[in-house]
This record gives sequence, C-alpha cells and structure tokens, in this order.
Amino acid sequence: MANVLSHSLFTDFDIDLFKSGKHYRLFEKLGSHLVEVDGKKGTYFAVWAPSAKAVSVIGDFNYWTEGEHPLFVRWDESGIWEGFIPGVKKGDKYKYKIHSHNNDISTEKADPFGRYCEQPPKTASIVWEDDYSWKDADWMKARPEKNGLDSPYSVYEVHLGSWKRKDDNEFLSYKELANDLVAYVKEMGFTHVEFMPIMEYPFDPSWGYQLTGYFAPTSRFGEPADFKLLVDALHKAGIGVILDWVPSHFPEDAHGLGFFDGSHLYEHPDRRKGYHPDWKSLIFNYGRNEIRAFLISNAIFWLDQYHVDGLRVDAVASMLYLDYSREDGEWEPNMYGNNEYLEAMSFIRELNEEVYKRFDGIQTIAEESTAFTGVSKPVYLGGLGFGMKWMMGWMHDTLEYFKKEPVYRKHHQNDITFSMTYAFTENFMLPFSHDEVVYGKQSLIYRMPGDEWQRFANLRLLFGYMFTHPGTNLIFMGGEFGQTSEWNFQQSLDWHLTQYDLHSGIQELIKDLNALYKNQPALYEKQFSQEGFEWIDWGDAENSVLTYTRKGHDDKNDLIIACNMTPMVRENYRVGVPKSKQLKLVFNSDDSKYGGSGTGKKTMKPSTKSWHGRKHSVEMNLPPLGVLVYK
Repeated sequence: MANVLSHSLFTDFDIDLFKSGKHYRLFEKLGSHLVEVDGKKGTYFAVWAPSAKAVSVIGDFNYWTEGEHPLFVRWDESGIWEGFIPGVKKGDKYKYKIHSHNNDISTEKADPFGRYCEQPPKTASIVWEDDYSWKDADWMKARPEKNGLDSPYSVYEVHLGSWKRKDDNEFLSYKELANDLVAYVKEMGFTHVEFMPIMEYPFDPSWGYQLTGYFAPTSRFGEPADFKLLVDALHKAGIGVILDWVPSHFPEDAHGLGFFDGSHLYEHPDRRKGYHPDWKSLIFNYGRNEIRAFLISNAIFWLDQYHVDGLRVDAVASMLYLDYSREDGEWEPNMYGNNEYLEAMSFIRELNEEVYKRFDGIQTIAEESTAFTGVSKPVYLGGLGFGMKWMMGWMHDTLEYFKKEPVYRKHHQNDITFSMTYAFTENFMLPFSHDEVVYGKQSLIYRMPGDEWQRFANLRLLFGYMFTHPGTNLIFMGGEFGQTSEWNFQQSLDWHLTQYDLHSGIQELIKDLNALYKNQPALYEKQFSQEGFEWIDWGDAENSVLTYTRKGHDDKNDLIIACNMTPMVRENYRVGVPKSKQLKLVFNSDDSKYGGSGTGKKTMKPSTKSWHGRKHSVEMNLPPLGVLVYK
C-alpha cells in the first residue's frame, strides 16, 4: 500500500469557520471520507488534535502498526491532522494513534466523527458511507404541519434494545424494527416515537446515555443505512422521529473523547466545570469555539443525514447551573457572582437558533427539571429557544397524587390542580418516561392503589387525565399495556400480558385516547395557550372531582371533561356548561371495552339551571375512577 498522500477537504474559509466555532457541517470535513486522488481510490482522514506530536492511522490495512500511515499537521495552527491513504476502503476498521506533546504516551482513539463503529465491546471506527435513497418526500413536505406546536404530539418513548427481543433474547435489527415497531406504533395511534440514544455507546447499562460515537448509529442493530430505513418506514407511516441527544456529558472510556490528544480537548479543564459527579463522566467545554462547532454539527448531522424530526436534549438542567449536584466549594460563581453557566446557556441558544433556521418543521425538546424561565421561549425574546420542555413538576405531582388511596385524595386536591398555575409559562410536554419505571419506583400500574380492578381503573384515569390536560404527551414503552414489572433493559417487554383483558383494555384505551387527541382540535390547537383551557370547578375536594373545558379555535369543538378521582359512582353530579346544546360523550375511560363498569350517559341535554357561574348545567353520572369527555 502506498504511503499517505497530502490531501485536504478543508478550504481556508472552513478553517476560519472552525476556529470561530461557526462551522456547523464539520462532518463533511473531519472524520474518514472515501475519495479519489490522482486516479487512486482510498480514504481521506482528518482529526482535530492540537496537542499531538504525531498522529497515525492504524487499522486492518496496516496490522494496527503505529507510524505506517502518519497524518500531516496543517500549517494554519488549526490543530487538524489529515492525509489520504490509497487503498483503504469501505468497511476497513481504524483508530487514530495519538502521541501527545504533553506526555510520552501514545493513545488509541476512535474517530470522533466516525460514521460507523464496531459492535461493542469492540471499539474501532469503520470507514463507511452509503447512498441511501430516501422515500419520505411526502412526510418531509408535510412536516411543518405534522410536527408543529399546534398539532397533535403523542410520543411513544422506545429503548430499541428492549422493546421486543427474539426468542433467544437477541436484539431485533433496525430492519426487523422497521416492520414490527412501525406497525405497532401506527396501530396504537402515536404521532411520534422518541428513541433513547442510538448513537454508539460502549456500556449497555448506561441505556445509551454515555456516548462515544456521536456520529454513528449503534451497530448493535445493524448498519447506518438500516437505521435510515427505520426512520424512512416511520415517516412513510406518518410517524415523526425524535432522538434523545446528549450534549451534557460523555464517558471517560479510553477510546473516547476524554483527554483526546493528551490534553483536555473536549472536556473543560477545570474539574468543577468538566466533571459530572452524578454520572462519573466528563462535561464538554462549552466556551471553546471548536467544541460548540462539534456539538452543533452533530445536531445538524442527525437532522440532515437521518431526516429526524426532533431532538430531545438530555439533562439540560445540569448544563444551566454551575452548582448542579455540587456542594459549596465544589463550584465557582460566574462573572456576575451567581450560579448560571453562561457559556452553556450561550451554546444552547446558538444551537436552537441554528437548527430552527436550517430545517423546516423540526422541534427541540428540553429535559429540564428546574424553574429556569424561558426554556421554550424564542432566543430573540430572551429564552433558550427550545420548542418544548418536559413538565417534570406535573409528572412528579401527578404520580404522587395517584399513588394515594382515593379516600385521602380530598386532602390533596391542590396537588393535582397546582400544575394549572404554571401550565402556560412554557410549551410543556407531559412525560411518563423511562426514569419513572426503574430503580425501585415500580411500574405505573403498581404505583396505583387498590385491588386489581382499581389499579387498572386508576391507570385508565391517569392516562385520560394526561391526554385532556394542556400540553403534549409522552409514554414510555410498556406503560401503554400496563407492564407490571419495572423496565429491564436486558430483556423484552412482557408482551404476554396483552392476552389478559385488563392489559389489552389499557392498550385499547391508549389507541382511543390517541384517536381522541388527533380528532378533537380542542385538545391540540391551543395546547400551549391559556385560551385553550378553563376550569369549571377545581375546588370540589370533598368529592375529589375535577371539571374543566378544553377549547380550540372554533367554540363548536369545545370539550367538557370530568374526572372522578374516587371509586364512588357519583350519580346526577351537576356541572355548569356554557351552552344549551346537547352534549355527546366522545370518551369514557370506564367503558366496558377497557375493563370498566360502563357508567356514564351517552348524551345529555343541558337544563336552564345555572351552575358554576354558567347559564346552563347538566347532571352527569360520574364513573368510578373515571374520566368523561363530552363535546
């Protein structure tokens, strides 16, 4: 094989953009790229390693020998090493052997921009490209409408390694998931899937949140084109795709980004900003231009190359605060003397500005658990620029309320109504995520009190309340059929449970709630606006009943919702309504097809008796532990 040839994909303008942190398509320049130089086919390699004394490409093609294929350092002080190696082809495995100026140690590193990786526990990068032909043009054209903030947004959160497995406990491949998962999500009526991190990660128990291959879909389930096939299949089925994305921290694995060139290249050099005590991982240096370009390029890569429709950004709170999970003396205030991490906030705003500017109809969603203001407000209004924010307070308060025996709920009415005091301060997504069904928290069904019937009635009530509360929705896999055990990433969900009526009844309920959400404009047109919600009565603590109205653009679509949080049937329960028009039942969580008792009037004609400050009223029969929705 010939020696390394001098070659570059970089222009001077590229380098200027890179140094200033404004090169947002670095994946087109850095990494490995199949090219032809002077009539010779091979691979161009480029890696950023400014503290390196020497960099070699090692791999299958040179028996992993250092020095056989040394790269050239650029003259422009960019810190980029590059070169063209004839004969290196698609599928060849490689790493960078980096000898640092800072020590006499050579380290082997995977390519930070590698498009494909060996299947863990192996750690090499693989030269890769594909010419996948997308077939989702109709979806991409319609995406701004389908993926908008005034559209139904019901998300099914999935861990690909444990949604379903084969009989021998082997993973389903991306191709197999493109059949099984897509058909199931479509049947259930979810509008979107959210994949827990699929970027390459070495350690299964991290669930994917400790990334090493930021530009590579994990090889556990197949090749990169196979993951594109899965996204394509979801789009063809009319289902949007959200990826969990983790710019908040990365692991210290020897082949990863940590201490990459013998210096703190990707991580902040100050451990108070560069090390995460909760996850025993490193934190990016958000104030370094090249790191900002790396991360924003990565977000753009998935939106561009894989047609994904949104990014759910993990652990945003940990990025915003210098004192996050730190005691006094373990953090240093910013220039204004407070605890906000200014460089991280600046990075987040730049990220959101760039992705929204470049892609029509995408969304970014923040997992942010504090009262930080303006998370989902535009940057030009002083916000962080996310499209949505997880409503962690609602999730916590709701689950705390529902685990209480119904006889005590009258003492906690404020806990279940409190969310409406801040529901419109952000564009909130209501999440029952994977974090709520692990580490001894129990499954959703086993957090419900009472006997078996009451547990399932409570779960149906919980989901009915969730779908009629303002905001968008997210349910972690298994919740939609009442999985009884906690989530275990090492095995399939307990699909056998769906043969039992109460479990299949929860499935039917979720199908119908998804249909209700999509078919009733009052549930989504103003889901982030105070105008879309009005209490009828939030104060009936003695009966533990909530009544409220959801509103869309046209008042003929208004919905009246009643939630009975106790197992007592409440006959002839009077509710004030604004009009004299007949009310028709459009959803009942107590329907017998779900395993309920079937309590609830199909239609009601309002009387002229005023109630709840309204000119008309009806007498409802409220089902035990049930939600009624009337139009």
